[in-house]
Amino acid sequence: MLTHVGGLKHVAVREYVRELIMDAEPGAPAPSERELVQRFGVARMTVRQAIDALVAEGLLQRIPGKGTFVTQPRSRVGALVGFSEEMRARGWLPESQTLLARIERAGPGIARVLNLTEGDPVIHWKRLRRADGTPICVEDAYLAEVLLPGFLQGGTPTSLYEALRSRGLRPTWAEDSIQADLASREEADLLDVSAGSAVLRVARRATCGDKIVEVSRSTYRADRYTLWVQFATEQRDR
Repeated sequence: MLTHVGGLKHVAVREYVRELIMDAEPGAPAPSERELVQRFGVARMTVRQAIDALVAEGLLQRIPGKGTFVTQPRSRVGALVGFSEEMRARGWLPESQTLLARIERAGPGIARVLNLTEGDPVIHWKRLRRADGTPICVEDAYLAEVLLPGFLQGGTPTSLYEALRSRGLRPTWAEDSIQADLASREEADLLDVSAGSAVLRVARRATCGDKIVEVSRSTYRADRYTLWVQFATEQRDR
């Protein structure tokens, strides 16, 4: 019988699997979704949510066609990746739908964060991001057009960070601010949730060297996305 943790079934399943794999060798198989469904008598979606959280934490890795396995210990702290890279690392297929892509004149706020003059041209690219067909976030990005002439000619690229890499502008540093909030009606419709559902708002400013190449605001549905952050103790000379 499943013991509820804080009334949430997926939390109980997650903590059971966490304890089970705690001393497992990297590469060891994790219990299957079917096994967990049968063991705890919960819906497959509940089990998947629990496994998703452990994948997001970096404790498990999905390998398409093979299963879910205990990961190798991570050696990188705070690796800077785009949405597509992050979703593939979680074992999901990333998809994007462009909602808006055009050149605009920078307002005072966007001009300030991109280190431009008000009225300078900026690329405004808004997308609905999906993983395995499920809406995950709405991403609203602004890019300095002076750094990316002709960026929208011939259509939008599949991956923003890959497109920036091809121009030698792949971000090397970024800062994110995260805020818990409730979905607006427009966001709820796009994310396929009820208005007022919990969301995570992530604002990012990304640079390549001394150039600010991207500022973005992303709204993630909190029931399908777990933010995972690594920390390390700074080593000081003695």
